[in-house]
Amino acid sequence: MSNNIYGNTPCFLGAKNISKDKNTDGVDAVIYGVPWEGAVTWGDYTGCELGPKVMRLCSARYSGYLPELDHIDVLEHMKLGDAGDVDVVPADVDETMRRIEEFAGKLFESGKFIIGLGGDHGVTFPIAKALTNQGKKVGIIHLDAHYDNLPSHKGDQYARCSPFARLYELDAVPNSNIIHTGIHGPRNIPESGRNAKEAGAVTITINDIRAQKDLKAYAKEIHQMASKEVDCVYLSICSDVLDFAFNPGGPVDGNGLTSYELLTLVHEICKLGVTGMDFVEIYPQQDPTQLSAHFASMIVLYALAGEILNKNQKNN
Repeated sequence: MSNNIYGNTPCFLGAKNISKDKNTDGVDAVIYGVPWEGAVTWGDYTGCELGPKVMRLCSARYSGYLPELDHIDVLEHMKLGDAGDVDVVPADVDETMRRIEEFAGKLFESGKFIIGLGGDHGVTFPIAKALTNQGKKVGIIHLDAHYDNLPSHKGDQYARCSPFARLYELDAVPNSNIIHTGIHGPRNIPESGRNAKEAGAVTITINDIRAQKDLKAYAKEIHQMASKEVDCVYLSICSDVLDFAFNPGGPVDGNGLTSYELLTLVHEICKLGVTGMDFVEIYPQQDPTQLSAHFASMIVLYALAGEILNKNQKNN
């Protein structure tokens, strides 16, 4: 089978190509893409459906070696498989949500560490719903500048501003285990804060994070909140939790996390155990240098390095 997913697009981080048969035997983690952009909340800021392709292209430059994390070589310990992309239907939101849920559900059944590359943040609802379909109660750590919990965008209940409004409605995702983390900035509106409070979700603002003397210890607190009395924790990351200085290919939000802060949180959270994650809202057309798409490789490697340590702790 070709090492390319399609055309000149390689598998993410040199992963094994399992896009045809979805056979996860012999792999430890599975990457897949969701090239979807639904309702657009700012009409001329668009193009995140290209995110999975460009993140794969950029990943070809990287090994799995992280000297700053005790010289771990992630790809020595974790075999990756790339399952290709969900076959979205641009003109049909409901059908696309069904396909994402079905695609992700089959991957979760494998028991592997599952990584989704978006796409807009609307994809997180069907992905998390697929996890609950297995009879699991799920906690969610949501790293984002915004709550993404509005009822809809001009009637589209699966818009990028709405996935957590849908997740609030799922009994299998207790609202007290939804941890909105890194929230900041005036592109939120008062309704979003009220919706989170009324639902019983937890809000951690950027200032709450900055007030911590020990970011690693705080990551543990966040994980404890998400994991209390549930079967698993899912991690969802919107690129705009980063300050725009670190994220030229993401939505324009200042006063966000630094790249060090985000990588530290992701690594420490994954050390404690997550069942999967997504990274969404990369807009290649806004970023001629593709710095944000390149950063996806680091986020995934830091997450996988955490997963390796989590597995080692369980086996010892």
